[in-house]
Amino acid sequence: MADSGLCGCAGREELQTSEDVGLNEACGVFGCVATGTWPTQLDVPHIISLGLVGLQHRGQESAGIVTSHGGTSPFRKHKAMGLVGQIFTEDVLAKLHGNLGIGHTRYSTAGTSDLTNCQPFNVETLHGWIAVAHNGELVNALRLRENILRHGVGLSTTSDSEVITQILARPPPGSESDGADWLGRIKQLMNETMLSYSLLIMHGESVYAVRDPYGNRPLCIGKLMGVSYLDPKDQESSIEGWVVSSESCSFQAIGAQYYREVQPGEIVQITKQGIKTLATVPRPEQHPPAFCIFEYVYFARPDSILEGQMVHAVRRRCGERLALEAPVEADLVSTVPESATPAALGYSQMSGVPYTDVLTKNRYIGRTFIQPSTRLRQLGVAKKFGALTENFRGKRIILIDDSIVRGNTIAPIVKLLKQAGAKEVHIRVASPPVKHPCYMGINIPTKEELIANRVETQRLASYFGADSVVYLSVEGLKTAVREGIQNKDTASHKSQHCTACLTGEYPVELSW
Repeated sequence: MADSGLCGCAGREELQTSEDVGLNEACGVFGCVATGTWPTQLDVPHIISLGLVGLQHRGQESAGIVTSHGGTSPFRKHKAMGLVGQIFTEDVLAKLHGNLGIGHTRYSTAGTSDLTNCQPFNVETLHGWIAVAHNGELVNALRLRENILRHGVGLSTTSDSEVITQILARPPPGSESDGADWLGRIKQLMNETMLSYSLLIMHGESVYAVRDPYGNRPLCIGKLMGVSYLDPKDQESSIEGWVVSSESCSFQAIGAQYYREVQPGEIVQITKQGIKTLATVPRPEQHPPAFCIFEYVYFARPDSILEGQMVHAVRRRCGERLALEAPVEADLVSTVPESATPAALGYSQMSGVPYTDVLTKNRYIGRTFIQPSTRLRQLGVAKKFGALTENFRGKRIILIDDSIVRGNTIAPIVKLLKQAGAKEVHIRVASPPVKHPCYMGINIPTKEELIANRVETQRLASYFGADSVVYLSVEGLKTAVREGIQNKDTASHKSQHCTACLTGEYPVELSW
């Protein structure tokens, strides 16, 4: 998601116009490079399309794919509004054949919701075309836009991602006498803006995978194994291509194996010969990593691996911590389907209160948090759930939700359950209250929209029509997340996650 989000600063809100309120975007990026002899027999555009389907939960407004045969061959591209499966038909994909490519699925928050802001972005440079796909939001985007415009370069969109593309098109001072220095250009970008971004950059015969020095947005690498791959000792000869994705959940559907994460600040070059770390751009001294903790809470799919641990396991531990922090007498534990289910199972196991389904979900309704307008979110709630009345009539329910952000969905759910016969409904939230906007890639643009700022904690139960409401503490969330971390860079720091949306403590000083 590459526009605005769960963390905030009044200064920026004062500078925003009606066009750029919510300068954030929640997105997914995916790339593929075929190995071996080119032209490849690998169906690169289909692989990218399936990879984007696996990332559809990260953005549902638009999608795009850019491919190339490598070298100086022209890019082939297709971008459109809508879902990935609707956009990339067999006829469209047949026209995108290439040896390498990158793709993007978008949810807008920093930039308007129209085709001009769809990614990947392409631009011609002195040394050929580049294509860029971006997940995140630049915390100093306004200043960067002004600098670009002062140099006489026009901008045709409201997206941060075009800003990135234009900076990459600019050669570093005093270099490139012998051709393009793409490592130098990427480093120049990273020194001008430290966060937030995970990037895929395609040029010539390479895809560069880049993660900001704070590691704020996820990015990981996988290897495409041949269908006949059987012997683990013969992996190298069985690799048909390399893929890179916002989340590892997109790998299984395309026959790829998770390889590793792109580390904070790392610049990885992917070619038909393999992968190579070109450089790692450091954070300012004493600054810890700042991976977005809300990826664990809500955005990432439960089968994704982040920092060496499965998201499902973290959410289950959040439920266990919640049971310790907020016990209550009840007859059953249940969940708001489906992202809160692991936390509900953890709460049930730790508390000893049995788990029972009380709601069924219409799977053909999109996630309400990802819908751009409040009206669409509220309409989505009414159509989204049905009550499994026989499971809970006359009983006391502990209802687990993963997060309550704007507070639009939970009150209608409580009303639905009580009208269907629930004796009591106790809400337990497997994350802390969201109190601050985020300018690093999550769609919560203003403090006024956040329920934690509109209603006092002790009044939330009556506001929602529930019998009680308790959130997981910030320390409880941190404990649940860090218990399974295998990433040495983050495990060695006390504050390795961005919790700005919860605490107002930002990884860098925000200045607009």
